[in-house]
Amino acid sequence: MASPSYLTLAGLGLVGIVGYVIALAIYRLYFHPLAKFPGPKLAAVTHLYEFYFNIIKDGMFIWEIQRMHEKYGPIVRITPHELHVKDPSFYDEIYAPASRKREKYSGFVAHFGTPSSMVTTINHEHHRMRRAPLNNYFSKRSVVRLEPLIHENIGKLLQRFEKAREAGTIVRLDGAFTALTMDVISHYSYGKSYRYLDEDDFHIAWKIAVAEASANGALLRHFPAMLTISKSMPQWLLRKSNPRAAVLLDIQHMVREQSKESLANSSKPKPDHEKTIFDALCDPNLLPPEERTLDRLQDEGQILLAAGSETTANTLTVIAFHLSDKKHLLETLREELKTVLPTPTSTASWTELEKLPYLTAVINEGLRLSYGVTTRLPRVAPTEALVYKDWVIPPGTPVSESAYFVHMDPTIFPNPEVFDPSRWIRAAERGERLDRYIVSFTKGSRQCLGINLAYAELYLTVAHVFRRFEFKLYDTTVDDIRVFRDRFFAAPRDGSMGVRAEVV
Repeated sequence: MASPSYLTLAGLGLVGIVGYVIALAIYRLYFHPLAKFPGPKLAAVTHLYEFYFNIIKDGMFIWEIQRMHEKYGPIVRITPHELHVKDPSFYDEIYAPASRKREKYSGFVAHFGTPSSMVTTINHEHHRMRRAPLNNYFSKRSVVRLEPLIHENIGKLLQRFEKAREAGTIVRLDGAFTALTMDVISHYSYGKSYRYLDEDDFHIAWKIAVAEASANGALLRHFPAMLTISKSMPQWLLRKSNPRAAVLLDIQHMVREQSKESLANSSKPKPDHEKTIFDALCDPNLLPPEERTLDRLQDEGQILLAAGSETTANTLTVIAFHLSDKKHLLETLREELKTVLPTPTSTASWTELEKLPYLTAVINEGLRLSYGVTTRLPRVAPTEALVYKDWVIPPGTPVSESAYFVHMDPTIFPNPEVFDPSRWIRAAERGERLDRYIVSFTKGSRQCLGINLAYAELYLTVAHVFRRFEFKLYDTTVDDIRVFRDRFFAAPRDGSMGVRAEVV
């Protein structure tokens, strides 16, 4: 009997593949646990729907999700396995406290490109174990002790602004604020600052590299193997194929070398006031050996530096733009600041500044219109069925609610696109707590670890910079801070040169 030809075998294989695809489509449409939830049929069948909007259309899936909600209602099936809710009242259910288990979605964590970091840890208990040694470093008490370091770096920033004022040069404010936050977090992490505030251009390449890496995260979600391939490539080839990756590679190398140093010195005693974040991550009394590997420390370091610099800097940039664009807001803020900063060169503590209602309102508006991150961050309730109105969400289902939609909800924040600090004053007079709708740091057991550090940097920087200086915007419009694309962080219009200004 003659053996079947290769053509026949190929034909049978093709039939098998087509049959599998059809069967999978039927299952996802009619028999999947999420089959009853509303949404586009194509999104229920294949991840290619999201791929088209996020990769081909470059960060436009957030607007497609918005369109889905307009058509299908507040709960939508946005991928074959995932739901998205657009209802601020349900946010605390999705992002619940530690008493109710919430885990990361395994299909999403590849986005970060740091497989052994805390931010990509899926399991609830594993995450708590990794987070525990760092909680003390980011407590409010510890951040208050860190104030001299923050003041020192703000002082350097003020000197740079003064020199720019004297020379009449244009300053890229988003770069300046990123340099500030980067110098603080690098010193707190390793005990030595990267000194970006000393560089002529504030080392703007770091900010660009973080934006590039964040944008590439969507591609990693669809093709997780790309991370393994890129890590196995010789660095010279990676630099040549993607010149923008050079800065990230340099940072990775620096983090790895500093991690080696921290591991080597982990057995040497240090006084408490000299201990850094990486001393805790390398401490054999706090973490087992498998949690103190070089690869894990490198992954954790990259996340600390990126998250600890970019998000707070974005908020400072949004605030700086609006205070420069609307001088009456700056005048109102200055009058209040004079009560604790009587002269432009006076200093005040975070504790004193956070008591100022209008400054607090300015910071809340900055957080609201910078969003934290714009990409959805799905959570999984592994054993609990969540109930939203008449819908029962099966245990194990990834569910998300985007910070952008909460912060731009007109029923909570009328005229949401307007930077209006007075909305917070009016709400407080009515006894309303609008701050519970600020979700820039998410909420619950996975809330951003650096929330206290971020608030300290925001209060201290806004107060001391705007008590002393004002800025005249240069070739900059609201389109340079408005969300056009979702590249994990909010991405402005194409071709934006950042927020540039003359120091007045």
